[in-house]
Amino acid sequence: MIKKSLSAFILLICIFSCKKEAQKTSEGKIEKDTVSKIEEKEEDLFKPIDTVCTSKNKTEDYIAALQWYQQKTEKEIARNSPEQNDKLYEDYIKIRDKYTACLSESLSKVLVEYVNYYDSESDSYKFPENIKELSTQLKKGSLEFTEVGEGYTEIWSLPDHYFSLFKGKVTPDYNSYIEQLSKESEGLYSADAGLVISWKDLGERTIFWENFIKRYPKSSLVSRAKEMYSDYLYDYLFGMDNTPTHEHSDGTIYDENREEFNRIIKKYPNSNVAKKSKELMDLFDAKIPEEEIHKRINIEREY
Repeated sequence: MIKKSLSAFILLICIFSCKKEAQKTSEGKIEKDTVSKIEEKEEDLFKPIDTVCTSKNKTEDYIAALQWYQQKTEKEIARNSPEQNDKLYEDYIKIRDKYTACLSESLSKVLVEYVNYYDSESDSYKFPENIKELSTQLKKGSLEFTEVGEGYTEIWSLPDHYFSLFKGKVTPDYNSYIEQLSKESEGLYSADAGLVISWKDLGERTIFWENFIKRYPKSSLVSRAKEMYSDYLYDYLFGMDNTPTHEHSDGTIYDENREEFNRIIKKYPNSNVAKKSKELMDLFDAKIPEEEIHKRINIEREY
C-alpha cells in the first residue's frame, strides 16, 4: 500500500513538472514570436523617401532608402523564382538609378570640386574630412565616387553590387548578362575621347556580346546586347577620336591594332568580329577612301 502511494506521489510530481516545463516553453515561444512581430512591425513602420528629387532630403535619407530597398530585395530574391527575379532586377536598377540621380543632384557641388583634390606631386588624392565622410556614407548604399574623365566625377554603384545580389538567382541569360556588366564596371572603358582598356580586352568584350546574342536569341536582353555589341565592334575596328586604329592621313593601320585583329582572327575564326577585322584590313590595305570603308563595313555607334 505504501509502495502504491509513493508511486502515485512520484507520478503526480512528474506530471506537474512536465506541465510547468511545457508552460515555460510555450511562454518562451510566445515571447520569441512577439519580439519577432515587433521587429517586423518596426521595419514596416520605416518608409523610404520618395524617388522624386527634392532639396529637403539629405544624403543620409537617400542612403537609408537604398539600404531599405536592398534588404527588401534580398528577402524577395530568396522566395522568388528565377523568372520573377529577372523582373525584380530590372525594378531594383530603376529605383537605385533614381536615388543615385537625386544624390548626384544634391551633391553636384562636391562632384564638380572632386577633381580638385588630386595632388599631382604625390599622384594621389587628398580629401578633406567631409569628403571622406561622404565616401563612407555612399559605400553604405553600395555607391562610390567615380572619375569619368575631362574633369567630371559621377556617383556609380559598386561594380559587383548587382551580381552579388542576383548571382544564381535569375535565369541563365540574366546571370550571364549581370556578371559581364559587373566585370565591365570594374574600371573606366573610355575617357577624354579615348579608349582606356586595352585593345585585347575590347576584342574579348566584343566577342562576348556576339556570343551572348547567339546563345540567347529569344532573351529580352538581346536588344541591349546588340546595342553594346555594335558600339564595341565600331570602337574595336575604328577606334575613338584620341585612340584611332589607323592613321587618318593615309589609312595605315597601326601595328598594335593589326596584331590584335590577327589575334582575333586566329582565336575566333568563325566569328563576325574576325570577319569584319579581316574585311577592314583588306579595305585599308587596298587604299580605299575611309568614308567608303565606313559605308562598306556598315556599323554605327549607338551613342
